[in-house]
Formats: sequence, structure tokens, C-alpha cells
Amino acid sequence: MTQLTARIAAGVRDIPAADWDACAGTANPFVSHGFLAALEDSGSVGGRSGWQPVPVVVDGPDGRPAAVGPAYAKSHSQGEYVFDHSWADAWERAGGNYYPKLQLAAPFTPVPGPRLLLRDPAYAAPLVAAIESVVDRHDLSSAHATFVVPDQLQLFESAGWLIRQGTQYHWQNHGFGCFDDFLATLASRKRKAIRKEREAAVEGLTIRHLSGTEIGRREWDAFWTFYQDTGSRKWGQPYLTRPFFPLLGEALGDRVLLILAERDGVPIAAALNLIGADTLYGRYWGCTEDVPFLHFELCYYQAIDAAIARGLGTVEAGAQGEHKLARGYVPVPTWSAHYLPDAGFRRAVADFLVRERAAVAQEQAFLGTMTPFKRG
Repeated sequence: MTQLTARIAAGVRDIPAADWDACAGTANPFVSHGFLAALEDSGSVGGRSGWQPVPVVVDGPDGRPAAVGPAYAKSHSQGEYVFDHSWADAWERAGGNYYPKLQLAAPFTPVPGPRLLLRDPAYAAPLVAAIESVVDRHDLSSAHATFVVPDQLQLFESAGWLIRQGTQYHWQNHGFGCFDDFLATLASRKRKAIRKEREAAVEGLTIRHLSGTEIGRREWDAFWTFYQDTGSRKWGQPYLTRPFFPLLGEALGDRVLLILAERDGVPIAAALNLIGADTLYGRYWGCTEDVPFLHFELCYYQAIDAAIARGLGTVEAGAQGEHKLARGYVPVPTWSAHYLPDAGFRRAVADFLVRERAAVAQEQAFLGTMTPFKRG
């Protein structure tokens, strides 16, 4: 470990794909070189987006990256899904500049994943120290690692980072051979409700599962229209640019799954998913025709079908949404880690997190009683 060198790269593109992916692994597509480079190449990050790529790299004795932090200098708190606006307001009222801050994340992606990309676990502590050094040397207010996988939490916590808990809803595959096997685990009333929803959603429609080269310009053009509609209603302006989607398809190939609904051969709605080692990740959805229950069908039920067909253990269908409970998605904890070098600010946030964690735990316990599964 005596020959390690830390540096800030100019972007993901500044690091060879093979070197990046040797650290990132293949399990989670959102930290892959292909996904993050597509964000840069499409202009979805960089420029005036408020997400400036500044990967923190620790080089090993062989001169190649031994560990990488997918870091971004942020000039706002949009597109993160772990909300720190109240922290920013408090710091600004105290006379400080909360922005820019350092964000370790897959941009616009509330998906748990590694935030310390390691060729070897021994490089974790030097990488965390390098990230802290970037904050300290550039007089930044803070660093935030959002949606951290549980097995990396201790790496941050042991370095003194504050840990924050949230909630998502994931579907879990208990060895089901088909959708009806899953339905059999639900209470009778819930089974009937889901069957009725599915029948109503697909009436008169054709549902197609497309991946890799099956997704052409026609499908991406349609999906871009859907995505813009959803984005304009949810957050005013879509985060991702039009070129991103075909670049994503080129980079990840068969790991991209587009579930498309057509009426008389015309696309009217779609859900975009990425496929990980054991997880189907539902990401974006949109439509041009309002069909009752079609959102649930494409984003939740068809995702379950796809996961069962591929033998995947989990479906993660995005952030928030208590309506997922009735569809068999259960509450699970999510985690983030936060480095606040100012001692007073850290104490205030730590006190807030103690209270918030108790409230989140109480909410999760309550939500656990609302699942549709058979009792006893």
C-alpha cells in the first residue's frame, strides 16, 4: 500500500473501460463504464447540468486504477432521491456555501449499488481517505454517498461518516416458476385484484419485451416521447438527453430490457429496465395514452414476469411508491453515507438523523403489516 497515488480524473471517459470495470465489476450496470460514459457522451451530465464528473481514483503499484469513486461535483441537490435541502438551507443560513458538494452516486438513479469501486477490498480505506481529502482541500461543505449497498456501509461508518436510512419497495423471487406461483402466496382478495388489473391493462394491446438490437430507432424515438411526458409532469425538465438512450443500448446491449405496449402496431407506453447479475432494475416509464392500470402492468407485473423468466432474485422498481405494496413489493431499507467536516454542522445533522432513523424504522414496521401476502 506504500505506492498508492490518488487523483481526480477528468471524467469517466478519462479512464479506460477495462480499468474502470475491473474495479466496478459486472453485477450492477449503473456503475459500469458503459452506463456512466453514456451519461457523459450524451451531455446528461457535465456542462450546465449541475453534475460535473470528477471520479476519484486511487492508482495501485502497477499504475492502473485500484479503486474508483464515481464522484460528481454538484451545484444543486436535484436528481439524487436522498433529500438534503434542509441541510443546505441550514448551512447557507449559517453563512456557508453548501454548493458545490461532492456526490458519490449513479446520477439520476435511486438504485443501491457500490459507491467504492474496488479491484481489491484492501483499497477501500485509501479511497475513502482520498474522497475526504478532495472535500477538505477544496473547502467543500460535504460529501454524500447515496444508495450504498449494505456491505459497504461499514467502510464509510468506520471512517466516521454519518449513516442515513430510507425506504424502497422491492419484489423478491422465492423460487417462483411463473407469475401464478407468486400470486399463490397472496391473500385471495389481493390475487383477484391483481388479475383484474392485468386483464384490464392489456385489453386491446400487444406487450413486447425487447432487448439489445431488437431496440431500434423507432423504439427509442417512441420511448423518448414517453420519457419527456413523465419527466415534464414529475420534475419539470427531463434529466436525460435524447442521445443517452441509444448510447445506453449500444453500451449495455442485452442488459437493456424495454417493455413496450402497442395498440394496432403503434407504441403507446413503455418501461425501461436494466438487468443486473441477480436483479431487474426498473428505471423509466411513460405513455401517450392513459390506460387504467397500464403503469402497474408494465412497470411491476411485466417486470416480475421478466425476472422469473430469467431466474433473477429481485425486482427494484425505483424510488418511493407505497402503491407497490399491494402489488407484492415489500419495504426494504436503503442507506446513504455523509461526510461533514465541520464539527458543529456534523453534530446538528447527526442529531437529526437519530430522530429521522426512529421515524423511518417505525414507518417500515407499519408498512410491513400492509403487505398482501397470506398470514400465518
